[in-house]
Amino acid sequence: MKSINLITMTPCCRILIPCRSNSFLGLPVKKTHNLSNFRQKCDFYSYPSRILGNGRIINRTQKLFCVMRNSSCGQSRVFSRNCNGINPIGASKRGFRVIASVASDFRNHSTSIEKTRVNNDKNFERIYVQGGFNAKKPLGLENADLDEHAATGQHEKVESVKEGEESQTVKEAWKLLENAVVKYCGSPIGTLAANDPNDKLPLNYDQVFIRDFIPSALAFLLKGEKEIVRNFLLHTLQLQSWEKTVDCYSPGQGLMPASFKVRTVPLDDNKYEEVLDPDFGESAIGRVAPVDSGLWWIILLRAYGKITGDYGLQERVDVQTGIKLIINLCLSDGFDMFPSLLVTDGSCMIDRRMGIHGHPLEIQALFYSALRCSRELLSLDEGSKNLVNAINNRLSALSFHIREYYWVDMKKINEIYRYKTEEYSTEATNKFNIYPEQIPHWLMDWIPEEGGYLIGNLQPAHMDFRFFTLGNLWSIVSSLSTPKQNEAILNLIEAKWYDLVGLMPLKICYPALESEDWRIITGSDPKNTPWSYHNGGSWPTLLWQFTLACIKMNRLDLAKKAVDSAEKRLGVDQWPEYYDTRYGKFTGKQARLYQTWTIAGFLTSKMLLENPETASLLFWEEDYDLLEICVCALKKSGRKKCSRGAAKSQILV
Repeated sequence: MKSINLITMTPCCRILIPCRSNSFLGLPVKKTHNLSNFRQKCDFYSYPSRILGNGRIINRTQKLFCVMRNSSCGQSRVFSRNCNGINPIGASKRGFRVIASVASDFRNHSTSIEKTRVNNDKNFERIYVQGGFNAKKPLGLENADLDEHAATGQHEKVESVKEGEESQTVKEAWKLLENAVVKYCGSPIGTLAANDPNDKLPLNYDQVFIRDFIPSALAFLLKGEKEIVRNFLLHTLQLQSWEKTVDCYSPGQGLMPASFKVRTVPLDDNKYEEVLDPDFGESAIGRVAPVDSGLWWIILLRAYGKITGDYGLQERVDVQTGIKLIINLCLSDGFDMFPSLLVTDGSCMIDRRMGIHGHPLEIQALFYSALRCSRELLSLDEGSKNLVNAINNRLSALSFHIREYYWVDMKKINEIYRYKTEEYSTEATNKFNIYPEQIPHWLMDWIPEEGGYLIGNLQPAHMDFRFFTLGNLWSIVSSLSTPKQNEAILNLIEAKWYDLVGLMPLKICYPALESEDWRIITGSDPKNTPWSYHNGGSWPTLLWQFTLACIKMNRLDLAKKAVDSAEKRLGVDQWPEYYDTRYGKFTGKQARLYQTWTIAGFLTSKMLLENPETASLLFWEEDYDLLEICVCALKKSGRKKCSRGAAKSQILV
């Protein structure tokens, strides 16, 4: 196709929306229409101007053009809006305005579009409706080895700058972050996952990922730029598909996309449209739904209000509805006996097979945070009263479950070592029937006397003793773990600095799966080889969570040490996605360069260290009221005593 002169084009924006029903806003559309020529012009009125039956909110200043067409598994709708002369989202300078679509009728229509995340051809226009481990004992790294590495001058030292001035590394990082901004109809909407100009095959790294954008959003918010974050929150809310399809099966309501891409579609008469094309897991490796996307979205919504003071956004009817859909999806009843979320492998930051299926700590920490956020964000009325009660009950049960059963230190490991098994009783000590032989040999020699951590996973007869950094750090940030446990986690990181931080902060998990464990658990994944990528790789983006946790616990010395270590290398190494080897010595073998959340994580860490008081807006303190909530009704039944009382004394220490 020949190039088009963009100067003469009239831009138009749309979101491609598949659905099964042949209706729009509750109005039936006859199948006898000539769909290729059908274009219906509608006037809408926007919140708070007017609400039409069933909560439909429409904008008086906006004109919506609709195109409908049939598909094999249902029908699809194309919503297109001309970007010229239309009020923006919350600001008159932008090119268009999002429809506040919260009607029950409208939410029954899907906004999902299947796309190819790993697209090896050039067809970008395809739109389709839609246990313990036998890890070897790590060899200790002597301090002299790291000192020798630093003395070689392989990487430049952090340049000395005057107080209040930005270093060249920081200036470069801001320039790269701004260059990664994605615009939709002329307005910023997110950042690319990676923006390497020399990458000829970006795969899905040219998309905006929900989880990847979080450090970028915080960096912009801390700098005083809120427009891009507001746009991101509202547009991803629109993409919160009401119907997703994989092989004609649709998951539950409330699922947020893993990512989206802004595509340009040419039209007749020398015009073009910009299209938001989301991925809900239909194109993901393994076709796994992104459980963490909705949780991160709620966490970011709270951070936006706290930092900017713009609480009007969270009070919008469509935003309130979006929160409820996410939380209702997470709180839906199932067969599980535990308050923790049951998920499949690959449903979070570790999005490949790594043996984390079940109840991974990362998901539980984010789930706990999202519940606490939702309790703050939801408007208190009759419509949300029952949901808030359910949130409080789940928070209480989840915090007790994680604090009591996920925690290990020297004392707890010794207790597990002496466990009796096959206990059939309501008062069993070994409630999950954990066999002492599951304790890996590396752990007995590795665990320090003054530290501890939350294990990676817990299921019947299975404890994953690996240390997962994000889950432990976010447990500190959200106060999922107790104050005493928070201190012990940071003590462990300090004591095992060369294992968990090494030459580049921070390990995504420790230790790596090797030999038969790697072959069986990862399926011989060539990308997750030992000490690479998700299997023990070092991820600089974890810096901002580490910094936030350290500031909360008044351990700025640890955060500064990690940030200084990263600053020596990141710019020189061209901001890679991750590092390989046991101590993060080499750039990852398949790491993308100029990875945006590496850049944003570094910038966010620097700004938090410069203004530690702002960190209090992003973390949670202990909620002692939760300790008083008990919904187990054991006292009424008389079958046995509730274990919460015995644990409360430990929690309050």
